[in-house]
Amino acid sequence: MSMMKAATFVGPGRIELADKPIPDVGPNDALIRITTTTICGTDIHILKGEYPVAKGLTIGHEPVGVIEKLGSAVTGYTEGQRVIAGAICPNFNSYAAQDGVASQDGSYLIQRGRCGHHGYKATAGWRFGNMIDGAQAEYVLVPDAQGNLAPIPDGLTDEQVLMCPDIMSTGFKGAENANIRIGDVVAVFAQGPIGLCVTAGARLLGASTIITVDGNDHRLDVSRAMGADVALNFRNCDVVDEIMKLTGGRGVDSAIEALGTQATFEQALRVLKPGGTLSSLGVYSEDLKIPLAAFAAGLGDHRINTALCPGGKERMRRLMNVVASGRADFGALVTHHYKLDDIVEAYDLFANQRDGVLKVAIVPGG
Repeated sequence: MSMMKAATFVGPGRIELADKPIPDVGPNDALIRITTTTICGTDIHILKGEYPVAKGLTIGHEPVGVIEKLGSAVTGYTEGQRVIAGAICPNFNSYAAQDGVASQDGSYLIQRGRCGHHGYKATAGWRFGNMIDGAQAEYVLVPDAQGNLAPIPDGLTDEQVLMCPDIMSTGFKGAENANIRIGDVVAVFAQGPIGLCVTAGARLLGASTIITVDGNDHRLDVSRAMGADVALNFRNCDVVDEIMKLTGGRGVDSAIEALGTQATFEQALRVLKPGGTLSSLGVYSEDLKIPLAAFAAGLGDHRINTALCPGGKERMRRLMNVVASGRADFGALVTHHYKLDDIVEAYDLFANQRDGVLKVAIVPGG
């Protein structure tokens, strides 16, 4: 049996490199030889035990690679072709997918959480590193490959498209969910990789003023390059007061929360105009509370939209078109490079946010 190296979840605080069998290919699958992948903030939630996955699961959901083997039913692709697949890889046959929320494909009732309560596990369209073995490995099996493989255009490098499977799709969806119109004022809370993609997406959608909030000056500098007009460090000012001053007390048309904390969620709600939209992208590990005054006791005509990044080959094609057009440059987001053999070290760097890390490119090989 042929084996491969893979980063596996051992238990809270432990993701380790292990040897696993190279997956067999079914008729609707494709085996992808990974050439580049990365670590996501959601992987850190898994590492910390805040998001439950099975022990021994291969982590990672951002694959860039080459088709090694195609299933017998998969047509229109060739072995040796460079491709990506979205972090969300639905089969497009479920009720959820046909109802327009393919990211929720196959959601089902499970027992989960530290308290052992029952509930529907949403996000089941997110299979890599969640329901099935993921992309932080030498190979990954892509299910329902006909709908999920997206060819990489000639001239684009692995690193140029590395943001497409997840953070670019997520960030752009956060901007899309914010109902941004031409001339809008938008506030984006948190300028990690996803927040930076939100900022770029808000600019592409026509926002005339984008206010970004973070506690890291370097990330705020990057946000300006991505399209921010005003960058606020929450360590230096009361960002709610400052944003209300900047908007003449009116509030922003849209507020986008890209971190997943009570504090940033509340701030996003407090700066929102009556009738505005709060777009929430954070992965929350605790219950959220909605403050009465900020929510106008439920009478403010606010909208709160949540999202998981859209997947599928058409979404990936569109995102790669944006990259190829040069309208947004995500090259600055890849700040560090590691071999797969050193992925434990890469996790330590990324989890502890040292050395100005934004995204880490992980490449198999010695």
